[in-house]
Amino acid sequence: FFVYLSYDGEQYHGWQLQPNGVTVQQRLQECLSILLHCPVFVTGAGRTDAGVHARLMVAHFDFDGMPDLAMLAYKLNQILPGDIAVHKIVEVKPDANARFSAVSRTYKYYVTTAKSPFNRQYAWRIYYPLDYDLMNMAAEILFEYNDFTSFARLHSDVKTNICHIKQAHWQQSATDLSLWVFTIQADRFLRNMVRAIVGTIIEVGRGKMTLEDFRSVIEQQNRCKAGGSAPGYALFLEDIEYKEDIFIK
Repeated sequence: FFVYLSYDGEQYHGWQLQPNGVTVQQRLQECLSILLHCPVFVTGAGRTDAGVHARLMVAHFDFDGMPDLAMLAYKLNQILPGDIAVHKIVEVKPDANARFSAVSRTYKYYVTTAKSPFNRQYAWRIYYPLDYDLMNMAAEILFEYNDFTSFARLHSDVKTNICHIKQAHWQQSATDLSLWVFTIQADRFLRNMVRAIVGTIIEVGRGKMTLEDFRSVIEQQNRCKAGGSAPGYALFLEDIEYKEDIFIK
């Protein structure tokens, strides 16, 4: 079964189970286990870092039986904390996997130049001018490459750093001109990849790195050459896409 949910990540040490911190995966597993009267393990479509939010996360779990899925989703929302919400639970084919069956993931990162009491936990406040036209030129360079070792967390356990980016661009909010949104979509992402890309493109926008410098960072395949990671609290996992043939209607 696939669980579609969203969460505010402020109070969590990311999605994945941690020995010394509360995570979203932990909370979801605990509540499912209570309602289904058996130990339940869930696998997420990705591993958001501490403080990162999700407007849409998908996780799967196995269960021998056919529960009332609408009622299960309703009861989950009754016992989950207020910062986690389940939208629906759907039946999928036995070999479907929330992580490996996903064909794309979309993230959004929010940057603001204005002080606001309402988005201070969801947008990175920048205190210097940025050239967003230049930053969009840097974003376009990402399409020329598929090895993003320079933006990957060091000493991670992944077998490959190859990702295929489908879209990457900065856009000003139509309702708040002080707010800019970076949207990036790919078949997969490396740990810390989006935050590292944002942090490095910000260096371009500040004039501290040229477009050729940015290209060189990617080509060197060295995390130490890229910029710092942007704060996690302004990052949202926005969408996850699957092929329709894994779902049982």
